[in-house]
Amino acid sequence: MTFDTIISDATKRMDKALAHTKDQLRAIRTSRASTALIDKVRVDYYGTPTPLSQMAQISIPEPRQLMVKPFDAGILKEIEKALSKSDLGIPLESDGKVIRLNLPPLSGDQRKLYASKCRDMCEEGRVALRNVRRDANKESDNLLKGKDINEDDNKGMHTEIQDLLKKFEAMVNDLQERKDKEILEV
Repeated sequence: MTFDTIISDATKRMDKALAHTKDQLRAIRTSRASTALIDKVRVDYYGTPTPLSQMAQISIPEPRQLMVKPFDAGILKEIEKALSKSDLGIPLESDGKVIRLNLPPLSGDQRKLYASKCRDMCEEGRVALRNVRRDANKESDNLLKGKDINEDDNKGMHTEIQDLLKKFEAMVNDLQERKDKEILEV
């Protein structure tokens, strides 16, 4: 491995960790409706668990309402079952053609709980970033042991890896700040 490949690999892995953290945060409920709340719901479609987004149009007609309109009206009951079984805790209304999910306003305790979840997820993201740093530093140290680089180059690589970590941690902190603001918004 070379200096450039170590940095490139670390950057790619940190990008993946950041993307994973963003994806997890999308599923946390805020004051507003978001299609991400039901992204992970799977519907039993002829014995195959199928993502809801592949079976229905999901829209947000009002700030606190999600509307699910199946492409095939015959699958409406299965979609209702899947949404009821999910841990959303959102009441469903069905008129035989579409399903409406009306999100009740969050209580103060719920807001605190979701903000705490957000902090935990962001901390997991930061831990993943630090693990990437640790692995990249090990690679650098291995190059030093193999006498492929000298001590100054190793220190420079460690510094660059640390700078990369700081950049990505700042992005996670920004994500957390924005999500907390959304959650605590009334």
